[in-house]
Amino acid sequence: MKLYELAHSRTGDKGDYSVISVICDHPEDFQWLKDHLTTQMVKEKFSEICLGKVTRYELPKISAFIFELEHALGGGVTRSLATDGHGKSLCYVMLDIDLPDRV
Repeated sequence: MKLYELAHSRTGDKGDYSVISVICDHPEDFQWLKDHLTTQMVKEKFSEICLGKVTRYELPKISAFIFELEHALGGGVTRSLATDGHGKSLCYVMLDIDLPDRV
């Protein structure tokens, strides 16, 4: 199953860091995603652009996560030669992550 089947996402930037939120469509999916959407999985998905570590922050009261990808924006918006220097489209890459099927 794909992450977009359980959640939606928004993306922001802080310098050379991409900050990607994953918000559960239904609160009851939070624990399942907590167990299955790992930083390693995210790091692998963004391996071509994320040169630093991936940190996950959990926001259980709003059934959401924040993933911080270090050194993922080519130096930041004022230095990057990328078309999407802010990394706004990265939320769609996040939502394309393959998750195990739910039993």
